[in-house]
Amino acid sequence: MERQEQQHAFHILVVDDEPDLEPLIKQRMRPHIRSGQYSFLFAGDGNEAVDILSKDGRIDMVVTDINMPGMDGLTLLSRISAIDPDIKSIVVSAYGDMGNIRTAMNRGAFDFVTKPLDFRDFEVTIERTQAHIAQWKEALQSRDRLIALQNQLDLANSMQQAILPVDFPSGGDFDVHGSMVPAQNVGGDFFDVVTLEHGRIGLAVADVSDKGIPAALFMMSSRTLLKGAAIGQGEPDKVLAEVNNILHEDNRNDMFVTVLYVVYDPKTGSMTYASGGHCASLVVHADGSCTELPGTDGIALGITANYAYAQKEADLKPGETLIMYSDGVSEAANLQGEEFGTERLKGLFVGAAPTSAQEANATVLKAVTAFAGDHAQSDDITCLTLHRSMTA
Repeated sequence: MERQEQQHAFHILVVDDEPDLEPLIKQRMRPHIRSGQYSFLFAGDGNEAVDILSKDGRIDMVVTDINMPGMDGLTLLSRISAIDPDIKSIVVSAYGDMGNIRTAMNRGAFDFVTKPLDFRDFEVTIERTQAHIAQWKEALQSRDRLIALQNQLDLANSMQQAILPVDFPSGGDFDVHGSMVPAQNVGGDFFDVVTLEHGRIGLAVADVSDKGIPAALFMMSSRTLLKGAAIGQGEPDKVLAEVNNILHEDNRNDMFVTVLYVVYDPKTGSMTYASGGHCASLVVHADGSCTELPGTDGIALGITANYAYAQKEADLKPGETLIMYSDGVSEAANLQGEEFGTERLKGLFVGAAPTSAQEANATVLKAVTAFAGDHAQSDDITCLTLHRSMTA
């Protein structure tokens, strides 16, 4: 029975020269290994990994350190694509090593984790990559059967959803929740939540120009770059500036992405934020009234290089909720052609302030859906919420 389970396991090759990593992974991932969900193989450097990959056709994923003797991780990434282009890779890098992370992404890495290894983040990253691989394999198996563009759009839509966070950070006095309702055609919305140093939380909502598969691919690239920059850079204005420059370097299709990025400190309730052409977010006060977070007037990312983004600070007081959203919320239309609008959004919580981020999120989506009625959805509807409890 165990042999049969291993045959159906997801095979992961871990490449690292640290001898303590193998027993540590086997110990921390033991439940997944014993259940037959994952099967781990180990190599001490890139040369040994190439030998294993050449002989063992079962490898689904490679997790590789960047800095190793012999063949390093960046060289290994180039070799992997030649051996099997369907193998997806995760790189392990020092905290904030944006240069190597960027090179790794350019050489085909799907995602990354940082040292020292956080096994919860490690597990989530593997799960996200596994979901992407499953979707990719489905695409390969289905490509000969695809006879209409809508089939491709539906598949890309599933891939788009697979990378969105499903586990949200929370503390004794705050919680976060996000959701996206995709349009019938593939769009470019995404949201992300990143755990930063000193207990801070990075929150982002973004919207890529255009629709369809090119927008979905640009969205995935933007999301990866934003996550890397958020970890590597401390301030939101620098995060947007770095992502903007990278996107602009090779923007052959003249696409762009609007982004609102907020860094929240649960210890003080302070929010530092910068916007790249994104619609303003809202703060719902404890009495249910609502005001817009002052904008920073930045332009969308990818349009021009070396743009200096501005940032501002604000406090999220006890009982208040931050609502970040895409224009799919405010521009949702009903059968009469009327848009939902920001004023209607502001009025949702009058007399009934939300008591959690999830409640606020559900209220927004329910109101937009009810307003649109039978009108066909033309854009992704994305909402990311942050609530600070009254006990803070």
